[in-house]
Amino acid sequence: MSPQRGADAERPAAGLGRRGFLHGLVGAGVAAPLAAAAAVAPAAATPASAPSSSTSSPPGTPASTPSADAPAYPFHGAHQAGILTPAQRNGTFVAFDLTASSRAELTELMKTITERARFLTAGGLPAEVGIAAPPPDSGVLGPRVPSDGLTVTVSLGASVFDDRYGLAGLKPHRLRTMEDFPNDALDRAACDGDVLLQLCAHHPDTITHALRDIAKATRGGMQVRWRKDGFVSPPRPSGTPRNLMGFKDGTSSPALAEPSAPDRLVWTHAGGPEPRWVEGGSYHVVRVIRMLVEFWDRVSLHEQENMIGRRRDSGAPLTGTREHDDPRYETDPTGDVIQMDAHIRLANNRSPQQAEQQMLRRSYNYDSGVDTNGNLDNGLVFACFNQDLERQFVTVQKRLIDEPLADYISPTGGGYFFALPGVRHQADWFASGLLA
Repeated sequence: MSPQRGADAERPAAGLGRRGFLHGLVGAGVAAPLAAAAAVAPAAATPASAPSSSTSSPPGTPASTPSADAPAYPFHGAHQAGILTPAQRNGTFVAFDLTASSRAELTELMKTITERARFLTAGGLPAEVGIAAPPPDSGVLGPRVPSDGLTVTVSLGASVFDDRYGLAGLKPHRLRTMEDFPNDALDRAACDGDVLLQLCAHHPDTITHALRDIAKATRGGMQVRWRKDGFVSPPRPSGTPRNLMGFKDGTSSPALAEPSAPDRLVWTHAGGPEPRWVEGGSYHVVRVIRMLVEFWDRVSLHEQENMIGRRRDSGAPLTGTREHDDPRYETDPTGDVIQMDAHIRLANNRSPQQAEQQMLRRSYNYDSGVDTNGNLDNGLVFACFNQDLERQFVTVQKRLIDEPLADYISPTGGGYFFALPGVRHQADWFASGLLA
């Protein structure tokens, strides 16, 4: 860490340090900000020319928002859409607690989610009902539902595999409740859940419509536990979009640019300790990370760049000139240019060992207004997909403990989930391999 770090940042008034500020939030009953996980190893591949659930692209690569009539992403396939799909402009993460009372009811719930997701992602006219019946659709999107690039990605939490549904012996090997990392102050009411829906689309009203539709159809089977809405900023001026700290967020990882990367780094395979049904799914991590922007904005640009390890304007590593330049850590072995505790160096030092720890990132900025103390509530919904939760996300996150950036970011919620394998055909449904 640069010796200028403490001197460069303007500190709050005496008696109200950053930690005191956080404790004040807790005392006021506000969900406390928490630890350092913001920008882990970025993921990417080549942008797609046409929608496809098998297309991999950096989060936020679209240069402009497509119209609501843009072609739909395929719903059927070995893997779910919304994972390798290029990130749409808007995303919502909604966790539910199951109220289904039996395995049979859970099965019917999964079939209902499948049916609604299949229709909503394709678009079309809602089914006709009798004149005395409630309308089949909210009408939010007009008489015909556009596909609008909607993807509905369904993941299960570890709690599904308790004793309620007889699934304990079928739990994915690495799935567990998300732990509290050092510096975390997790609000458990905004963590975990039985089912996670990741809803993404080109326009926010499409997500609102989809969530209302699914919630209506599944009422009695599951109840919302927590929700977070996010957005991908347009590239400014070009390249990777920026997070709300002003830095480009999601610059490509070398390993994830390889054609074989998803099979090695994203998709979980059956065999060994993993049950057969997990083939084609992925460990899904969500971390809602508050950025303490009022403090961050009072830190010198020099110190900000040293903490991240990149230039804010171009996104280039401090050892390079362009965003996608290799940091070439071998030419800076003692951290004279990119500090040894810089975020990008801790997250991925470009060694062969750490190449296998990279994950597919699919994160969204969020702006949730202000808290009860009048402080801005801005941050990142950090989302990533992993073949192996422990080998990838957890290992990287442990390296980031107490990094300098931890003073300015703090996760407040989220959880570990397992993204289900895809729905392969018209007769298939979510979690069929688990529940059939």
